[in-house]
Amino acid sequence: MAFGGFNDNRQPGPMSEINVTPMVDVMLVLLVIFIITAPLFTHSIRLDLPAAAATASAEKPDTITLSVDAKGAIFWDNGATALDMNELNRRLALAAQKKPQPEIQLRADKSTRFEVIAQVMAAAQAGGLSKLGFVTDPKDATAGK
Repeated sequence: MAFGGFNDNRQPGPMSEINVTPMVDVMLVLLVIFIITAPLFTHSIRLDLPAAAATASAEKPDTITLSVDAKGAIFWDNGATALDMNELNRRLALAAQKKPQPEIQLRADKSTRFEVIAQVMAAAQAGGLSKLGFVTDPKDATAGK
């Protein structure tokens, strides 16, 4: 393979061969580095770790379900009798004293006024409860379409 000289009057064409020598050099250097460093990864150190007693896992908090129907009546844990706001405040204050605090799941009819839902949320916050979640039914969302 000739690269040309000083006395060459014709124009040389583009070089059509790939020079793989630099790639082979780099691959051989990497192979040598991996061969040298591979035994270092298997070296282990003997350690005497201290023993510790594990504590019992935390109890899963209770869940309180508050249901609000279309008329604004509030039901505690799917009960049959509706609660007034005074009774709801009393029960939420008692629930807030439990350790760990229970989680509140709020289920509301889609036609319930937001005012009632806001009052239930405010009562939960005033009672000292901080974990409040909204429960929806995904079947209702796709049925209307």
